[in-house]
Amino acid sequence: MTTVPIPAGWPATEEQARAVQDELRERVVLDEPGPLPGSGRVTGVDVAYDDERDVVAAAAVVLDGATLEVVAEATAVGRVSFPYVPGLLAFRELPTVLAALDALPVPPGLVVCDGYGLAHPRRFGLAGHLGVLTGLPTIGVAKNPFTFSYDDPAPARGSGSPLLSGTEEVGRALRTRDAVKPVFVSVGHRVSLDNACAHTLALTPAYRIPETTRRADALCRRALREATKGDG
Repeated sequence: MTTVPIPAGWPATEEQARAVQDELRERVVLDEPGPLPGSGRVTGVDVAYDDERDVVAAAAVVLDGATLEVVAEATAVGRVSFPYVPGLLAFRELPTVLAALDALPVPPGLVVCDGYGLAHPRRFGLAGHLGVLTGLPTIGVAKNPFTFSYDDPAPARGSGSPLLSGTEEVGRALRTRDAVKPVFVSVGHRVSLDNACAHTLALTPAYRIPETTRRADALCRRALREATKGDG
């Protein structure tokens, strides 16, 4: 497990964080298709918090894109690096997520975030931020639609409908299980929306949530328990 300090110069105020978002958002690449679904490596990242102890744990779990078997995993623990502000959650999570990715013994390939990319009020959620900082292809697969609207997709697995901010499509509501609530897919960096949805379907053979997210969620929770054990 890697222990992470808050980086020097990390934004400390909303104004500073929004300025960083504005600068980095211009670097998002939206005209690449991304890696082929069902191939290569796919990595899930997720975080767990203990706000009382000011601790955040991140996990990165690499799966084989064809078999969905675990190839490698890593965790990192650090201090919460930014206050809770809707729309700026990436600033709470990024230092530990980056450290977990850096600790992997293999290249991560496509990175799947439990959250948002373009489907974000400022069009720059965690998936976009992480992609720009690492250069990796990234997508966001979220459990809820944030503030955006959508028509319920058809009940069959694989059905989708646009996730909309007014008339702008910022992502897609995607049905990963028959007649089960959709997930909400958006582009982070260097992946098309169609490809992001195809990856999401390849990662959900049995459950609503991608295997990458399920495994990373379990691992970061375990890392947080271990990091705070005995602090009671």
